[in-house]
Amino acid sequence: MTEQQLLNLKKEIEGAKVQLNQLEGQEKALMNQLQKDWGCKTIAEAEKKLKAIQKEIDTLNEKINCGINELEEKYDI
Repeated sequence: MTEQQLLNLKKEIEGAKVQLNQLEGQEKALMNQLQKDWGCKTIAEAEKKLKAIQKEIDTLNEKINCGINELEEKYDI
């Protein structure tokens, strides 16, 4: 490798390190927000909570649809 190629490689490595540090900072900020907003310390906890919330949403949607059907039948809509 030439000296210029080595210098270019060094520059790329330094850029990658900076980008890695930025991404780690973003990850930390997002994990803090996840903890603050949803009380989840890990991604696995967040996924579990998401499934529970989705199940609750599905149940509520089903109740709403049943209520609409009852109203439509009652008032012959």
